[in-house]
Parts: sequence; C-alpha cells; structure tokens
Amino acid sequence: MTDPANPVNYDRMTVPLVIFSDLDGTLLDHETYGFEAAKPAFEILKARGIPLVLASSKTAVEIATLREKMGFTHCPAIIENGSGLLPAGPFDTKSIDQTVYKKLRNTVQALPPHLRRLYQGFGDWTVAEITAKTGLPTHEAQQASKRQFSEPGLWSGTEKELASFIQHLTNHNISARHGGRFLTLSYGGTKGVKMGQILDRYTTDTTRPPSLALGDAPNDIEMLEAADIGVIIKNPHGTKIAPLQGEQTGTIRRSDKPGPEGWAYSVLSILHEMNLYSYKA
Repeated sequence: MTDPANPVNYDRMTVPLVIFSDLDGTLLDHETYGFEAAKPAFEILKARGIPLVLASSKTAVEIATLREKMGFTHCPAIIENGSGLLPAGPFDTKSIDQTVYKKLRNTVQALPPHLRRLYQGFGDWTVAEITAKTGLPTHEAQQASKRQFSEPGLWSGTEKELASFIQHLTNHNISARHGGRFLTLSYGGTKGVKMGQILDRYTTDTTRPPSLALGDAPNDIEMLEAADIGVIIKNPHGTKIAPLQGEQTGTIRRSDKPGPEGWAYSVLSILHEMNLYSYKA
C-alpha cells in the first residue's frame, strides 16, 4: 500500500481507478472556495494509489497551487476548461506561455464593436475587478489572470446577440462554453478529450483503469459522459445540467449534497461499491 505521506507519480503504473474532478462548485465550495469536507476522502485516495486529476477552467498557476495544497502534485491536471494540460510534478511559473491567449484576445478585440462591448473577460478587468466578480482573494485573482489558452467572461446581451457573437467566434475557430459562472472562449479542447489522453498514460499493455468524473456545470458534460461513472454534484448557484442519457442507464448519477461535502460522499460511496473502501462500523 502506498504511504499517503509520500505519494509517488502513478504515471504508467497500474492504478485501480482514476478520478477526474471539476473544482468550483464541485470540489471547491461555491462561496468559500474551501475543500475541507473532502480531506478525509483525499487520504483514502492517496492510501490506495488512486490519482485525482483536477479538471477546471482555472489556470495552471491556480491549479498547481491547489493541487499542492490537496497533496496531489504527483498527478497531472486539466487546465483552462480542457484547452491545456498541466504535467505532474512541481510547477515553474517560467513555463507560462501566453502566445495563444494573446492571439485569442486580439481576435475578440477585432469583433464587431456592437458585439464586443457585450462581452467582458478577465483580460478586460483589473485584479481588483476579478476579485469583485469571482470572490477570490487578491493573490488568487492574480493567479487567475495568468491565462494561457482561454478567456472566461460575462455576457450582457440578448440570446439573439449571443448567437451572433458565437457565430463570429466560430468563423475564427474559437468556441464558447458556459461554465458555472462564466462564458469561456478558447480555440477548442474539452475536459473529455484531455481525460482520454490522461487515461492513456495510466493504461498498461493489458489494463485500462476505470474512470470516475465529477462536475456540476454544462462544461463538465463531455467528461461526465466519457467516464465509466459520472457524478453531477448539486450546485444551487450555477447553470444546471439537463438530464443526461447516462442517468437512465445508471452510469451517471446526481449527488444530494452540494460542493465538497457531496463530492466526498459520492467518491467514498463509489469506492465502497468498487470494493476499494470499507465504511467503518
């Protein structure tokens, strides 16, 4: 059994399960951004050699910091809504390359003015404004501004104007996706696609480990549907996920509790079902 105090890099090793998790509204509380309720489950995962792959719209800097606090630096992560990957191991801020982000911003700036003014992204806001709109502490808002591949923002126009905005973006190969809080723009890539790439790394010549995915917003749907088991975490604050086909077959379920509390309960319940964890009497 793995020593939880000294977890190893499980890349290319046989693991019993790989867990993919959204952050805001799922593993992180919607209001406080805390994950304390999930800590007991973290220790179970580490002890059983189960990788936890964080998958979020957050930047590499943000996720690297959270990953370290949670104790999963030995696991890769999916950043900026699936438009990038963060390798396992220590993170060096010198590795940040904003070339793609600057191209994205320049393209958005060049859109017709009547549409451009209806969308405000992180690149339009100061750190203080990001703090005000997200509720993040100042130092975390600063990390959130260090984007490489995508632009979260707020839309203030009508649905008809939004359709026109998205069509103009599509003409430039830019996609727009609704998350729990923001409309995020990028050149593509989804959590589901990156999930498959990471699972490939954990696949041996004879074994592909099962996968569990947890999320709360529409931008998690591909990941939830691609997993062997998907869990929709209850989030009273964000955009709801409509009923999915997997809910009829039992491959996707919904938690009754929100945030990290619902996350921990769901994870431990599924580990119990898979005979990877036994509840104490």
